[in-house]
Amino acid sequence: MEPQWGPDGALYFVSDRSGWWNLYRWNGLEVKAVASIAGECAAEPWELGYTSYGFLDDGRIVAVVQEGPRHRLVVIEPDGTVRPVDLPYTSIKPYLAIRGTTVALIGSSPTAAPQVALVDLAGADLRVEVLARPEHAGLDGTRVSAPTELHVQVASGREVLALVYPPTDAAADWRAPVIVRAHPGPTASCLLRLDWQAQFFTSRGFAVVDVDYLGSTGYGRVFRESLYGRWGLDDVDDCAAVAVHLLSMGRAVPGQVFIRGASAGGYTALHAVAKDGPFAAATAVSAIVDPDRWGQTVPRFQRAHAMRLAGGAGPVRATDVQRPVLLIHGTADEVAAVEDVQELAGELTSLGMAPEVLLLPDVGHYVATSDRAGAALDAELTHYRSVLAGAANDQQGLHRGKR
Repeated sequence: MEPQWGPDGALYFVSDRSGWWNLYRWNGLEVKAVASIAGECAAEPWELGYTSYGFLDDGRIVAVVQEGPRHRLVVIEPDGTVRPVDLPYTSIKPYLAIRGTTVALIGSSPTAAPQVALVDLAGADLRVEVLARPEHAGLDGTRVSAPTELHVQVASGREVLALVYPPTDAAADWRAPVIVRAHPGPTASCLLRLDWQAQFFTSRGFAVVDVDYLGSTGYGRVFRESLYGRWGLDDVDDCAAVAVHLLSMGRAVPGQVFIRGASAGGYTALHAVAKDGPFAAATAVSAIVDPDRWGQTVPRFQRAHAMRLAGGAGPVRATDVQRPVLLIHGTADEVAAVEDVQELAGELTSLGMAPEVLLLPDVGHYVATSDRAGAALDAELTHYRSVLAGAANDQQGLHRGKR
């Protein structure tokens, strides 16, 4: 993917033939690797128009490399030597723009939301000029929760990485209600950057945990494609394994562990509460309910990917759901049909498990970037607090009964 004509007249492109998305060069006669890197030199192909690499006018190539949840910028010398660029960013979007020896990029870190910056690579002294920041001035100085990386052994000896955001200003031995987040895609990944959605919950006493479950980008082709035919199974098990690990560490509180996800992550969240496990409730935003139907509504260039994912857990069935569910969906969603969610809600209601439902008029698939994002977050917070209050009331009733 991402083919470009180089200044030398050769065709450059990214391929994962080695097991990693790496850069290659074709001169019309043969294909050669530009550099061998144990990392992803391209993002998961969920949008068109990515530019993950480009050409400096001094003969060097600049590229973004993803390793797990981290991104870095590298310069590839004409002889194939790879030199990292020391930037204050841990996440870089795949939209590089290059002029001369200057690179424009969108970078972020756990303490800085995505910002537009110019990186001058001309001399030995690196210069970074920030052109634009998205934060409102009122957020300057706001205390944020910085994540730590957690490695958890799961089925078959695999290791899964999670980013753990403790409650804001929590002590070293914190213990709190936990929200496990399944990323969308499902072959996207956790991003090590300032996430105001996570901060919304950590500032209200929750811990937030992002899981790079099987199928995530950033760990090579084998890891990514291992979810094909297993969607709704291995991703659910990985999220549950992380939750169980946090319970065993004493970080999470039994009965106070939740799971949430958007789009494909919503599908994971719903299947997570359709079986026995550590989760007390789920929130599914713009959720995919039936993978087969999603394969027909997803943008055409993604349909082959959707077809390869199918054959795992199948559609979410109301009869399997065992825990309280909040369904948030835009009525103008053209990717995951709102009718599927409405049908699921109706079936759950008929079974006596009426879910909470928030339908957002005229909102499409991407709720988090809509003008109703705040209402969705408030509804999600109320959902978790309601479950926590119900559990506390049950516990008080149990104590009264014993007396």
